[in-house]
Amino acid sequence: MTQEIRVQASSGNVFADLGLENSDELLVKAELAYKISRMITQQQLNPTEAAEVLGIEPSQVSALIHGKLSNFSIVSLFRCLNALGQDVEIFVKTKPQSRSKAQTRVVAT
Repeated sequence: MTQEIRVQASSGNVFADLGLENSDELLVKAELAYKISRMITQQQLNPTEAAEVLGIEPSQVSALIHGKLSNFSIVSLFRCLNALGQDVEIFVKTKPQSRSKAQTRVVAT
């Protein structure tokens, strides 16, 4: 017996697709945490070293790396990026007419 697999196109935000509140904020936090995790790996920091650089507890580093972000604000994630030597710039611009809804996203270089 073959079962049909239903596929649904993503909106580009998995949190919105799941119907979660504050989906834009959740996506931004996840993208920032991913960038921080990559920087920790690139700088070859162990959790204790990362905690010292970021000014947080090692348990918080573990939570951050594993995507447990409820105790992190977007601003605290910005501070972590700054501590890792990354500039954070915020651009506000008019949304294109081709999109019905404005969005918030992280663009990393």
